[in-house]
Amino acid sequence: MISLTQFFNTFIDTVIDVIPIATIIFGFQIAVLRKPIANLHRVILGFFYVILGLTLFLLGLELALFPLGETMAKQLTAPEFIYSFKDDITESLGWIDYYWVYLFAFAIGFSTTIAEPSLIAVAIKANQVSGGAIKVNGLRIAVALGVAIGISLGSYRIVVGDPIHYYIMGGYAVVIIQTHFAPKQIIALAYDSGGVTTSTVTVPLVTALGLGLASQVPGRNPVIDGFGLVAFASLFPIISVMAYAQITRWLNSRTSSKENDNAL
Repeated sequence: MISLTQFFNTFIDTVIDVIPIATIIFGFQIAVLRKPIANLHRVILGFFYVILGLTLFLLGLELALFPLGETMAKQLTAPEFIYSFKDDITESLGWIDYYWVYLFAFAIGFSTTIAEPSLIAVAIKANQVSGGAIKVNGLRIAVALGVAIGISLGSYRIVVGDPIHYYIMGGYAVVIIQTHFAPKQIIALAYDSGGVTTSTVTVPLVTALGLGLASQVPGRNPVIDGFGLVAFASLFPIISVMAYAQITRWLNSRTSSKENDNAL
C-alpha cells in the first residue's frame, strides 16, 4: 500500500522536476514575448493535473510495472520451469530453451506499444497531415511489430551474451539501405516512430524485463547485459515502418498494374 509520506515525497520530487519546465515557458512568455498568458487559471490547473498524474504514474511504476517485469523474467527463466518442458533434465540449457522468454518479450513489446499514448498521438497527427494516406492503425501495428521483434531479439542477445554493438550496427545498416529505397514521405515519420516508443508505458516494462532476465541467466551481468533493450525498441520500429511503407507501395503498384491489364 502507498503511505501518505511516500505519496508526499514523490509529489514534491515531481514538483521540483517540473519547476524548470514551467520557469522556461513562463519566462519566455513574459520576458521575451512580453505577452500575458491566456487563460492563466486553466494553465495552472493543467500543471497541477500534470504533476498529480506524474506522481501517480511514478508510484505505479514502483508498485506494479517494475516488479511485474522483473517477476515475469525470473519466473520464465527459473530452471524448474524450463526443465519442465525438456525430456532430458540432464542436458544443459541452450538459447532455444528460453523460447518462452522470447514469446513473452514479443507479446509485451507489441501490447505496450499499441497502448503507448505518444504513439497514438503521432499516428493521429500523421493521418491528419497526410490526408488519410497514412492509416492510424496501420502505423501503430507497424511500430508495435518493430518493437516486439526488437525486444525479442534483445532478449535473445541477453541469453546468449553477444555484444550489443554488433546488433545495433547491423540494424542501422539495414536502416540506411531502407532509407534509400523507402518512399520519401515516410522516412522522417519512420525515424520519429523510433522515438515515440521510448515513452511512459514501454520503457519501464522493457527495462525491468532486461534487468530481471540478466540477473537470472547464468553468466550475465545486470549492469552490462541488463540494459540495452530500449535501444532495440527504438531501432526496429524505424525498420518496420519503412518496411510497411515499402510493402504498401508494392501492393498498390501490383493493384494498379492488374487494373491496367484488365483495362487493356
